[in-house]
Amino acid sequence: MTGRLMLLDTASLYFRAYFGVPDSVKAPDGTPVNAVRGLLDFIDRLVKDHRPQQLVACMDADWRPQWRVDLIPTYKAHRVAEERAGAPDEEEVPDTLSPQVPVIEAVLDAVGIARVGVAGYEADDVIGTFTGRAAGPVDIVTGDRDLYQLVDDGRGIRVLYPVKGVGTLQLTDEAVLREKYGVDGRGYADLALLRGDPSDGLPGVPGIGEKTAAKLLAEFGDLAGIMAAVDDPRARLTPSQRKRLTEARPYVAVAPKVVRVADDVPLPEVDTALPHTPRDPAGLEALAARWGLGGSLQRLLTTLAERS
Repeated sequence: MTGRLMLLDTASLYFRAYFGVPDSVKAPDGTPVNAVRGLLDFIDRLVKDHRPQQLVACMDADWRPQWRVDLIPTYKAHRVAEERAGAPDEEEVPDTLSPQVPVIEAVLDAVGIARVGVAGYEADDVIGTFTGRAAGPVDIVTGDRDLYQLVDDGRGIRVLYPVKGVGTLQLTDEAVLREKYGVDGRGYADLALLRGDPSDGLPGVPGIGEKTAAKLLAEFGDLAGIMAAVDDPRARLTPSQRKRLTEARPYVAVAPKVVRVADDVPLPEVDTALPHTPRDPAGLEALAARWGLGGSLQRLLTTLAERS
């Protein structure tokens, strides 16, 4: 991969599109297509504003991988709509969003935008692996702060975090992370692990909030340094911090594998180059007519053609 690579946390973006675009945006048969059209508008704006040479829509083939649940059973447990034996659990998703996801996938494929999901892994893991392999700069577009852990100024890796739609993005580099959280990209995963994240069912270390976690990381360097300090009576830990971290050892032992994105996902061979013309013009025309994609699709196709 050469040139700037843009990686989309696709589910994060279509959820935002779904809640940001009125459900009065419908196909000719009355089916809501607000997430579909909203995502196309997002991609159009991202390509115009940030001019990537490579683009991958990263997907959640498994939004709650069993290997993470085995380590921390509460992981995303509150978002399970239905448990399934031998298959990924069904995530709680708004009724009118679920039917739009296959349409999104079909449109991306017909346009020719690379779409990658790998069984047993979340989109975050796909993003982490693509990022690790990239030879050039990487823009990660996500509304999920978990991916701040990949920010690396030395490699030109930043997170574009939507503040309002994708017209207003926080360009997150190490300076932003240090200002807001007191850590760099590498330290963010340890911060998140210690702090916990109720939205993902991660308990964290009781009594260790974000500010305390940042102070401990500044003092001891990383999670391993903090846990080594627990065993060192000379280390500057308060009695309550020492007690809480000691009691949290079982959690701290397994949480890094859950919190840190994988970087060894077996990615398929895909053409990540930004397309200039649709891969399947006839199929795309049929999808546009069936789902009433109108100006959203046409604007994206015009933008892609102008990038040639």
